[in-house]
Amino acid sequence: METATITEAKNGLSALIDRVKAGESVVITDRGIPVAVLEPVPERVDMDERIESLVRRGHARRGAGKIDLEALRNGRPTPTGGGDIVKILLDERESGW
Repeated sequence: METATITEAKNGLSALIDRVKAGESVVITDRGIPVAVLEPVPERVDMDERIESLVRRGHARRGAGKIDLEALRNGRPTPTGGGDIVKILLDERESGW
């Protein structure tokens, strides 16, 4: 595994990213102490598995309801009473909630 100092990483990030894209992992060091690893992202991420992992560690909770994504994409009314999420947020902000 290759190593790079923080300065080398800062000044040559594009080159390091190219190496990572090629499948290499790079350890970033600070004064000789490893502090981070740049490594390729797995080709396919199982979102259900990722969410379950976050829930198990207490970093996320599963929602109780369902979101009608198609309604949001098409600007149709949502359970909150409007299809434009930005308008909903602005109205909420103006109401002082």
